[in-house]
Amino acid sequence: MTEHTHAEGSATAVPFGEFRIGRTEQDGAVVVEVAGDVDTTTAPALVQAADEALAQEPPVLVVDLSRVEFLASPGLTALLTIHRNAATATAVRIVASGRATLRPIQLTGLEDSLSLFPTREAALAGS
Repeated sequence: MTEHTHAEGSATAVPFGEFRIGRTEQDGAVVVEVAGDVDTTTAPALVQAADEALAQEPPVLVVDLSRVEFLASPGLTALLTIHRNAATATAVRIVASGRATLRPIQLTGLEDSLSLFPTREAALAGS
């Protein structure tokens, strides 16, 4: 069973099979950092964490997938849901650069629907 841990700013390695979400504020944006596998059992927790962040109506929401080891189709659906749930005043930016995250997004053609960035810094800067 996958454990859903909501950790604030946790930078430690994620043990195999463990899933974590951390939420921080940085440079006026809300950053939701995800670690572990995003699949059928964990994707709803990602959407919930993003929805909680979106309730604050931040100008920018960064979903940082740089520590995600596996992104299944429910995770892709979660990213689209987060994008759809955002108010027009909130820019949703996705950090995806590794093979585990960027490749599934590209294979499904979602790079045209999502704002993708290679690093958190680039996402925060919007470039």
